[in-house]
Amino acid sequence: MTRRTTWLTLRVLVGLALLAAPAWVLVTAGGAVPHQHGTLGALLAVSALTGIALLTTTALTWRRDRRATRPGPQPERSCARRALRATGAGVGLALLAVLAAATAWLRPFPATDAALDALRSDDAVEVRESAGWYAFVPRDADATTGLVYSPGARVDVRATAAVLRPLAEAGYLVVALKGPLGIALTSPGQSASAMAAFDGVERWAVGGHSLGGVAASSFAAAHDDEVAGLLLHASYPLGDLSGADLLVASVSGSRDGLTTPADVDASRADLPAGTAFTEVDGAVHAFFADYGPQPGDGTPTVPRTEAQAEIVAASLALLDEVAAG
Repeated sequence: MTRRTTWLTLRVLVGLALLAAPAWVLVTAGGAVPHQHGTLGALLAVSALTGIALLTTTALTWRRDRRATRPGPQPERSCARRALRATGAGVGLALLAVLAAATAWLRPFPATDAALDALRSDDAVEVRESAGWYAFVPRDADATTGLVYSPGARVDVRATAAVLRPLAEAGYLVVALKGPLGIALTSPGQSASAMAAFDGVERWAVGGHSLGGVAASSFAAAHDDEVAGLLLHASYPLGDLSGADLLVASVSGSRDGLTTPADVDASRADLPAGTAFTEVDGAVHAFFADYGPQPGDGTPTVPRTEAQAEIVAASLALLDEVAAG
């Protein structure tokens, strides 16, 4: 196989990967994609279109090479110019391979049926979906205390419903954010737009699951004049918040394999002295939402519903404290 053939083969493989990645995401989690932030759908489209373009140009190049005749001596190019062209082409192809890998990796963990059931509006809670979030709005009265919540990385925003809906049933406005590409840290200031949309709420807490909690802690630190509380679900703060004027609750699982009990213990020094720590015995990382098992997580020793009842109770305790002022 010549060097030219090898190069064209690599282009074909990368082009196929760029097409396969979004196809795999749509086949395995396609129902979740329309309900995430629009950047995810855009990424899938960019990957697929780039793959088509790469395969098309590769096919045209192969045909041109097959038909080309070179009866006379070919123009010479300097070694430096050839090396530069080869390097640029190699870097470009490597970046496209990274795009394909990132597209596959960003596949959301889809919400289970239990979470989807909790998304239905009823006489107690109205569930609203917008481009940037889901809102759980109590029907009985205008909520004056609210929570803006960021899901864990790559977790379908709808998967948070079973844990967040009971907070709305208790009278609190809850907004679950759709993070760009499913990663809350890509837009750490996103909570501000949700807060502005519900200007009837007088006191706010922010929070999140796993990496979503990290993003929420960053927002709370930067907006301590607007945020009264911080809710960490299997998470920890980004930086030192020990001196912050915040009401904080850290809720974790004793069997969590991703945010381990050691991680939570290490976060104590970075949180205010009055932080309420709740360790749910037997709970794992994936119990803080409903999206099935997660690679690297621990093995639970309690039922999901039992663990989530404790998670909800600890979360309500924080919101009650925030509401009391």
